[in-house]
Amino acid sequence: MKFSIERAALLKAVSQAQSVVERRNTIPILANVLIEAEGSDVSFRATDLDIEVVDKAPAQVERAGATTVAATTLHEIVRKLPDGALISLTSDSAAGRLTVEAGRSNFSLATLPREDFPVMASSEYASNFSANAKVLRRLFDKSKFAISTEETRYYLNGVYMHIADGDGGRKLRCVATDGHRLARIDADMPEGAADMPGVIVPRKTVGELRKLLEDDDMSIAVSVSETKIRFATPQITLTSKVIDGTFPDYTRVIPQGNTRKMEVDAADFARAVDRVATVSSERSRAVKLQLDEDRLILSVNAPDSGAAEEELAVAYADERLEIGFNAKYLLEIASQVDRENAVFLFNSSGDPTLMREGNDMSAVYVVMPMRV
Repeated sequence: MKFSIERAALLKAVSQAQSVVERRNTIPILANVLIEAEGSDVSFRATDLDIEVVDKAPAQVERAGATTVAATTLHEIVRKLPDGALISLTSDSAAGRLTVEAGRSNFSLATLPREDFPVMASSEYASNFSANAKVLRRLFDKSKFAISTEETRYYLNGVYMHIADGDGGRKLRCVATDGHRLARIDADMPEGAADMPGVIVPRKTVGELRKLLEDDDMSIAVSVSETKIRFATPQITLTSKVIDGTFPDYTRVIPQGNTRKMEVDAADFARAVDRVATVSSERSRAVKLQLDEDRLILSVNAPDSGAAEEELAVAYADERLEIGFNAKYLLEIASQVDRENAVFLFNSSGDPTLMREGNDMSAVYVVMPMRV
């Protein structure tokens, strides 16, 4: 195998591949990227047995062929080569070496045979549809902060993507929760997605997927089966196993009868919470909200480190209310708001609170209160 490729194209492909590779693995081949050169394209394939990413890049192929080489080492080499360099890669299967040349730099890397590289079994996908990158990015970006990190509740370690009845018809919905807070984000259902099975997309996949969704105008081909999900652009294909578990009935957690309504400037609110939380004890990070007519007092009282208080002008016309929250959760939810105003709907100091962006029902957040 021998081909030449531009540094920028190679760096993009290899960085996508090396981020999938597990740093600590017992199977040496899983640390490698499979490089396949054919026609006028070179494909770079990496897997950790749960996720597989294939990235195609244009190249001048002199001799078709394939080999595998350590992904992180190749990435580091390419990263350190000068901008605009033309890089030549030549593999010698007899010697088990891959030579990387650019200008006066020359590297010789150990390779492993391509036959040892595991390729993810292709499955029949029950549902295939296209969705805009911007739409998918919003669905995952706004929900991923609520993914649970608790390994015992593994079915919460991802984003539940499914079709549901929403405001104004059937929606493509992403939900994530860790039991303390919940995010439910809706988008119009793409054509052909009606029969999609509900799947839990793992946290690592959500992180890798973000790189495919940079271009707002890109159309992403989505394929879903009971066990796998695939996202594809003309250059990159990301295939992932889904979490084998049942996502809980999240609709029971979303409060319906919260009538006490507070409207506040989202950015001002986030900054104020951040300021008063500076003195809170690291463990609980509790912030108390005291609501009175058109004013909100945020306060923290940490016996070890001190106290803080800040007043904000808000729109609130219901009876007095005192309620406490984890500052981190409040900040994460407030930072999701794209519009100017955040609307909080309270019931009592012991009940879950609902938050949405203005009158927009397509993004709803729930946060559990804490005693303060």
